[in-house]
This record gives sequence, structure tokens and C-alpha cells, in this order.
Amino acid sequence: MHLKTYTPRERNMYMTGLFGQNILFNVAAAFTGYYMQSVLFIPVAITGVVLVLAQVWDAFNDPIMGTIVDKTRTKWGKCRPYLLFVPIITSAMLMICFLCVPYDNAAGLMSPHNIMVILWAGGFYILWGMSYTAGDIPLWGISALLTEDEKHRRSLQAAARVAAGVGAAIAMVGFQQVAISVGGVLRTRGVADADRKGFIIMAAVFIAFGFATFQMAGLFTREKIAPSKKKNKVGENFKMMWKNKPFRQVLVSGVLAAPRNLTNIVALTLVTYYFAGKNGAVGMLYLVMIGGGTFGGMFVASALTPKLLTKFTKRNLYIYSNLLEVIPDVLMFVLYLISIHVEGGLTAISLLIPAIICFTVKGVSMGLYSTVQTALISDAVDYEDFTNHIRPDAVFFSGQTFIVKIGNGLSQILYAALCGIVLFSGKNVELLQGLLDKAGSNIDLLPRNLMELGSNSVVFSNSLGSLTADHLYWIMFMLFFAITILPAIGSVLTIIPMIKYELTPEKYEVCLKTIQQRRRDEGEIIE
Repeated sequence: MHLKTYTPRERNMYMTGLFGQNILFNVAAAFTGYYMQSVLFIPVAITGVVLVLAQVWDAFNDPIMGTIVDKTRTKWGKCRPYLLFVPIITSAMLMICFLCVPYDNAAGLMSPHNIMVILWAGGFYILWGMSYTAGDIPLWGISALLTEDEKHRRSLQAAARVAAGVGAAIAMVGFQQVAISVGGVLRTRGVADADRKGFIIMAAVFIAFGFATFQMAGLFTREKIAPSKKKNKVGENFKMMWKNKPFRQVLVSGVLAAPRNLTNIVALTLVTYYFAGKNGAVGMLYLVMIGGGTFGGMFVASALTPKLLTKFTKRNLYIYSNLLEVIPDVLMFVLYLISIHVEGGLTAISLLIPAIICFTVKGVSMGLYSTVQTALISDAVDYEDFTNHIRPDAVFFSGQTFIVKIGNGLSQILYAALCGIVLFSGKNVELLQGLLDKAGSNIDLLPRNLMELGSNSVVFSNSLGSLTADHLYWIMFMLFFAITILPAIGSVLTIIPMIKYELTPEKYEVCLKTIQQRRRDEGEIIE
């Protein structure tokens, strides 16, 4: 049987699109993870509420968008029209987010200025999230429509994860640190609001690049499998998603993995406050060393996943990947506890090298987990096609974005709670930023070297108040706890629903052969 599949150019352009989309996604992550808290100085309780509401709304909006995509019928197909036009809106909404003005912590919450800041930051972020969903669901959904060959699809999705990871790495390593450096240059020239303007300038550069590459997926791919004749309504799709047991198991597992998302939320904040201060070059160096290990591990794992799946079942590889992450997370926290009593902390070479190894192993786990999760969702689509003669590609891949967004929302709640416990919010963040401004290139004034001075030692003060060494200690402790122990707990929890996974390899083989033959019998292949 001859199976229709993608051309080399289509494969490359699809990967380019994912590369660009993940640049945009990680620029947005910098907006929510650092910019709102440490540049706009919005109190963490407010950012937590705003971001949780945005993520929860967007998560439940995903199946609705998936339904819209699956009901779309055009000469370009059902997913491709969105990939042609949505990148423009997504990029514009993200740029507008960065144009928000700072929160005034000296004024009250109900001051007109602060209300405007909250509505701007929260409102445009919600609009960005909705536009991102309108592009993300068809972007992953089309991966199952570019080929009917299961091996080719597996290979494409693994390669797509690598491309997405490269885009994410460029944005995570480059964007925030370069923006901080540009802000530093502006500050030396006497420019007011320098940090914010540095971010705005670099946001424009990264967003333009992300938009141009994201657009390639829509321009240069073609769908090979015709949409199903049957169209479900939104309510029917919610029922279908829950009744499909393999999909339900993956969905529940992904939600339980929520604490793993803290890694992405906390990473850039941790690098700035612990390793680099406002020295963008130093920050980039540590991101290359630590983040490079993480992303390197992800790339290798994603690329090797198709080969590993010839030796392990998808269910087993999924479970092993989650168990693997527990080890480096726990070891990393132990290294941090040791580093408190070592000169230079984790920057000491004797601790930095083990830390890089831990983050590399963590990256391997993350790469395996995300790639196999995508494959399991594709299998669930085939299973639905087999049992009910409908291909809910977009609806089921909306489940993937649902998992990410619910996970981010739950992680934001956890992070906001932790920040509240150690009083890392609002004016205290402004004080910490003042300390970093004072430190400049003097590493002796960075939090990691001040926190052992004693609980009564004031390390920085201004009209807003004072910051003590003991306070720095608990802020750093919280950040490391959030990026290690909580993700380890999430990795253990995510295994539970997959222990008795429904779709065995034998069942899936029967399912796949049946639907491949039926497509030919019913003319569902696009020539």
C-alpha cells in the first residue's frame, strides 16, 4: 500500500514554523515570568490572579478552538488557513503586552493608574493567549495531516520537537539577557525607565523574527488527509475527549504533571537574581552553560525518541522519562543546600559542573516526555477514527495545549503562594532590583553572596523600605525549591494514570491498518 506523505521542503518549512512559534511563546514566558514582576513591579498576588484566570480561560477555550478548526473546510484544508493568518495577530498582541507602563507601588491598588496597568497587562495577555491558541492547535494538528505513514509522522513530530526546542532556546538564552543589557546601556545614557525600554526594543526584534519564521508553516505545507465528513459540536467534542480512554489518560497525566512547568516559569528569574544580576553577558553565559545542558539534553532525547520507540512501548518510555526527571531535580536541590556553605555558591566549579549535568539529564527527561506525549495524542486520534469514524486532530491536539495551560495556571498558583510566603512581591521586588542596580558588575553585592551576612543585616534600603540578608536567603531558597522539588513531585504524579494504559501496541496496530485501508475505500486521501 502506497502511503501519502510530506515532501522534504514541507518537513523543513513545518519545522521552521514551530521554531518561530516557540520564539514567540518564550518571549511571552519572559513577559509573565520576569517582566510583569521585576520590570513592571506588579504585585505577585495580582499577577498570579491575572495569569491563572488567563490560563484557565485559555485552557477551556482550547477545545472550542479545536472544534472550530476541525469543522473548517476550505481549499487549503482545515488547519492551514489558520497558519496563514494567525501569526500576524499573535505577534501584534504580544508586542502590545510589552508596551504596558509600570505599576506604582506607592499608590493604592484602586488608583486609576494601577487599574489601567492591570487591565492592560492582563487584558492583552489574555488576547495574546487566545490568538496563540488559534495558531498552536492547527500547527500541531497539521502534523497528523501531512502524512498517513505512522513512522513518518513519528519522525516528523520528533524533529518538530527539536525545532521547537531550538526556537525556545534562542528566546530563553538571548531575549531577557540582551534586553537587560540594552536597558543597562540606556541607563548609563540617562534614559528614564531604561529597563522597560530595553525590553520593548528587544521584544520588537524577537517578535518580528518569530513572526517571519512562524509564517513558513502556513505558506509551504499541504494537507494530505481529507477532513472527516462528520462534524461534531463543541459539547459532543468534550464528551468524545473524555470517552476516549487513551486520550483521557494522557490528559489527566499531563495535568498532574503541572509542577514541572515551574521550571519554565522560574528559570529566568533564578538566573537573573542568583547568577548574573543585571550583567546580561554573565547571564547569557550561565544560560548557555545551564540552559545549554537542558536544551542539549532535550534535542538529543527528541531526536532519539523514534529509535527508542522501536525498543520500548510509548507507554513505558513515557513512564521512564518521568521517573528519570526525579533524580536530577532532587540532586540539584541537594547541590543548592551544599552551595550555601561554599564560597561563590553554585558558581564554584566543583558545584557548577554537577549542576550542569543535572540540568542536562533533566533536559533528556523533558525531551522524551514531550515527544512521546505528542505521539500518544496522535495515537488517540487514530483510535477515535477507528472506533467512531471521525478524526478530531485539532480537538485532540487542543488537549496538548490544554495540558500546558492548565499546568501553567496551577504552577502560577504554586509560585504566587511561595512568593507570598517569602514576601517576594511588589515593593520588595523593587528593592531587590535596586540592589542589583547598586551591585552593577560587583559580584560581592549579588544576593548569593549577601544572604549569609545575618538576619539583621540590611543589604539595601530606600524610600520604599529595607531588604535584609535573611530575606534574600529565603527568596533564593524558595526559587530553588520551586525549580527542583516541586517538579520532582509532578513527575511522580504524572505516572499514575498511565500505569494501566488502554491502547496497547497490539490494539494500535489493528487500529492503524484498519483506518489506512478505509481511507482508500472512502476516498479520504488527497492526491
